[in-house]
Amino acid sequence: MSAASSHAPDSVREIRQLIARHKRWDYIFVTIGLVCLMVGVIAFTALFLSMLIQGAPRLSLDFFTSFPSRKPEMAGILSAWVGSVLVMLVTALAAVPLGVAAGVYLEEYAPKNWVTDIIEINVTNLAGVPSIIYGLLALGVFVYGLDLGRSILSAGLTLALLILPVVIVATREAIRAIPVGIREGAYALGATKWQTTRDHILPYSSAGILTGIIIGLARAIGETAPIITIGALTFIAFLPPAPLTTQPPFISFEWLMAPFTVMPIQMFNWVSRPEEAFQVNAAAAGLVLVVMTLAMNGLAIWLRYRLRRNLKW
Repeated sequence: MSAASSHAPDSVREIRQLIARHKRWDYIFVTIGLVCLMVGVIAFTALFLSMLIQGAPRLSLDFFTSFPSRKPEMAGILSAWVGSVLVMLVTALAAVPLGVAAGVYLEEYAPKNWVTDIIEINVTNLAGVPSIIYGLLALGVFVYGLDLGRSILSAGLTLALLILPVVIVATREAIRAIPVGIREGAYALGATKWQTTRDHILPYSSAGILTGIIIGLARAIGETAPIITIGALTFIAFLPPAPLTTQPPFISFEWLMAPFTVMPIQMFNWVSRPEEAFQVNAAAAGLVLVVMTLAMNGLAIWLRYRLRRNLKW
C-alpha cells in the first residue's frame, strides 16, 4: 500500500510536467504566430501610411474627373478607374456564374472517380499558377485566336480565367460546410437533388460563396501582368462608349471592344517617370486602389455576417 501510494505522486508529477511542456510549446507557437502577423500588419501599415502621406494631398475631384496628362498637376485617373470598373464588370459576369456552377457540379453531381479527382487536382493547382501565364494564354486565345483584339472584353475574360479557380474552390468549400442533415431532411421529404441544391444548399452556402467571389475580384482588380500582356494602353485620353444609350434598345455593347487602361497600368506609367510630381500621382492612385480593395474585402465580411445571421439551421 505504501509502495503504491509513493508511486502515485510521481505519476501525477510526470503528468503535470508533460502538460507544462505542451503548454510551453503552445506559448512558443502563439508567440511565433503573433510575430509573423505583426510583421505583415506593420509592413502593410507602413506602406499605406507612406502612400497616404504622399498621395492624400493630391486627391481631389479633378483628380478623379481628369484624363492622364503629360503635365503632372493636370493628370487624373478618369480613364483608369472607368476602365477598371468595366473590366471588373466583365470579369464578374464571366467568372461568377461559371465558377459557382462548376463548384456545385463537382461537389453535388460529379461522380467520384479518377476523372473527377484529376479535375479537382487541376482546379486546385490552377489557383496557384502565376498570373503572367494567364496573360500569355489570353494573348493567344482571346486576342489572336478569337480575334477579340486588345479590348475590355479580352481583359475581362483574362481576369475571369484568373479568378475562376478561386471561385470554384470557395464554392466547394462553402457547400462542404453544410451539415449532411440538411440534405437528408430534404430527401426524406421527397425533394429532388436539384430542389435540394436550389432551395437549401445554395442559400445556406451563399455567405461563403459570396466571400470567395469578392476576394477573387479583389485580387483581379490589382493584377497588372496579364493586362499588360494582352496590350492594355499606358496612356489613354478618352473613354469607351457608354453601356447605356438614350435610343432603343438603350443598351450598347460597343464598349466591350474598346481599348482601355486600368488603375495598376496607370500607376505603372507614372512610377516609371522620373518627375517627383508623377510619383505623387502614383501614390494617390495607389491609395485609391488600396481603398477599393479594402472596401471589397469589407463588403465580403459584411455580407458573410448578414447572411449567416439571417440563416436558421
